Amino acid sequence: MIAGRMLSTLVRTRLTYCAKPQLLKQRQNLVTYTMFLLVCKLSSYQVTKNIEHISQNNRVRTDKTIWNFNHEENKPLLVLLSWLLPKRAHVMKYVDLYLQQEFDVLLVSITPWQLLWPTKGSRLVAADLIEFLAKEQNYQQILLHGFSVAGYMWGEVLDLLQHDPQKCNDIFNRIVGQVWDSLADVNDLAVGTPRALFPKNEMLQNIGQKYFEYHLKTFYKQSTQYYIRSSQLFHTNTLHKPALMFVSKTDTVSSLTSNLRVKESWDSLGTKTYMKIFEKSSHVEHYRKYPKEYTAELYAFLNQLNLMQKEKKVGVQV
Repeated sequence: MIAGRMLSTLVRTRLTYCAKPQLLKQRQNLVTYTMFLLVCKLSSYQVTKNIEHISQNNRVRTDKTIWNFNHEENKPLLVLLSWLLPKRAHVMKYVDLYLQQEFDVLLVSITPWQLLWPTKGSRLVAADLIEFLAKEQNYQQILLHGFSVAGYMWGEVLDLLQHDPQKCNDIFNRIVGQVWDSLADVNDLAVGTPRALFPKNEMLQNIGQKYFEYHLKTFYKQSTQYYIRSSQLFHTNTLHKPALMFVSKTDTVSSLTSNLRVKESWDSLGTKTYMKIFEKSSHVEHYRKYPKEYTAELYAFLNQLNLMQKEKKVGVQV
């Protein structure tokens, strides 16, 4: 319990640090993001605390107007399932890759606390995501792009959809493909999550690993059973839509071995699964390290799915 309290304090400190940086830096980030929205003529609408809708249109949106706007434009929708505690600027680089291809984007994120306590956290976010996708019928082409723990998050979506066949069929019929970057399996959770949260602090990584091991053993009913179930559903891939996986030989959070197991499982089930293996890049850093290769693989995959809106080459932003 002492280890748990220590980790809880450390995570809150990390969250506070990320959410409330020094005032000057905070203002600079706000100005930068605001300018980005204005220059790109983007609109951003907070659907829930964990879900944000972004579109390449500078008109103000609400939950009642999203349908009307896209009904006129018939854009595809990217569901971007983020990693833990992402920096805004980092996430927006991926968002921009899709905005350049005239996608609307639904940005979904969870906190470490929501990961630890699924029934009060991640499963509620999964339910909100399902509700949005079921409601916004104007999006007839949906693409998933998930990072790190997003594989677990999508497994929770699959679990909830099992209990509503009508919604499941409707949403699955509109999803055309899936992209997974630095996928972290439940078996990597205890080791990988602390490394992702505290990438430059070995002491905190060790404390975090000990707590996660304790958490997995102690809170089976509240947490662990959901991780296991999510992993099972993710591996069996009931979605059966073409997939692209980005992995690295040197990722200490997302092992190449566990990603290959997922690919083998999906291949055996008849799902077309493509994998790009980078030689040396860190967790969710493949695009930053290899921007041209990453973009080329991604856009080639989108082209196979008939989702490329612009045939000409798009400049890579690093």
